[in-house]
Amino acid sequence: MYPQVYIAPMARYIAFDWGLRRTGIAVTDSSAIVATPLKTVETKALFKQIDQIILAEPCRGIIVGVPGLIVGLKTDSSDGIEKFISNLEKKYPSIPIHKVDESDTSSEAMSALISGGMKKSKRKNKGVLDKVASAIILQRFLDSI
Repeated sequence: MYPQVYIAPMARYIAFDWGLRRTGIAVTDSSAIVATPLKTVETKALFKQIDQIILAEPCRGIIVGVPGLIVGLKTDSSDGIEKFISNLEKKYPSIPIHKVDESDTSSEAMSALISGGMKKSKRKNKGVLDKVASAIILQRFLDSI
């Protein structure tokens, strides 16, 4: 007779590059090893998307990019991001929320798109940049744990 082995279900992280108009979303694989850009959505429809993502697969944590986190700077988007985080905490109280400094993620994302060979006409679509920036935010988090 073989012993029964219980394998705990894996869960992924979800990251957001919040913006007033659009928000980039990235996820990890279920082993939480690789950060991948998922999509960019209109911010006003963001919680509907979050619900779908969380229902699709267990979530072990939410990561939100915050500008100037390390040096304590406030930006035009700081208040909106803090409100977004507060709403996340209310709606998903059992999911840990982590803040990650998002400084320079847009320029890193643009460099990644150029290095990857994306044509200039496609790089002009800011939605592409937002989801890649969210993946960079998520990778920063993964590198820190």
